[in-house]
Amino acid sequence: MRRVRLIDVFTHPIAQKYLNRSGVSHAITVAQYAVELAIKHDVNPDIAAKAGLLHDIGHYEWYKNGEWDYDAYVKNDIHAIKGAERAHKLLIRLGEDRKYAKDIALAILLHTDSYLPENSMKKNSLQRIVRLADEMDEEPFGKHHYRKIGYEDAIKEIKRMDNTVEQFISEYRQSV
Repeated sequence: MRRVRLIDVFTHPIAQKYLNRSGVSHAITVAQYAVELAIKHDVNPDIAAKAGLLHDIGHYEWYKNGEWDYDAYVKNDIHAIKGAERAHKLLIRLGEDRKYAKDIALAILLHTDSYLPENSMKKNSLQRIVRLADEMDEEPFGKHHYRKIGYEDAIKEIKRMDNTVEQFISEYRQSV
């Protein structure tokens, strides 16, 4: 049973604050890719979706005068560290299972090696999925953070993902 749905995460004021600054369209697209990859690779699509949705909420620091500051980001990137902490705190506040909240936070922490020596850590399946989903939606110079989606369209996509995850979990339970 899911304690927290994606719509609960997405509509929370803390998530809205940081998602709007890091790119809602990118966050939703990464969550969609994460769900598809999770189903394909037998990973829980619920936690993959949440990790995908929240993976960049640490980017707030890299805006300057309301614009994405790509040079500052490349030079000083710690968004995965900040994002993991923010996501964990938000998920716990929403009532997420503590193990899932930790797994999601770790996937966010390890979705990029920008602050670590290249290939210095062995990642689990969820962590690899979130990284790959993010890479699937990347554009040069961080342009994927600039894509726009209207709030109502974003809500429709989030609800569609929630339904996909619910359907998968229901079918999975019936097959066990």
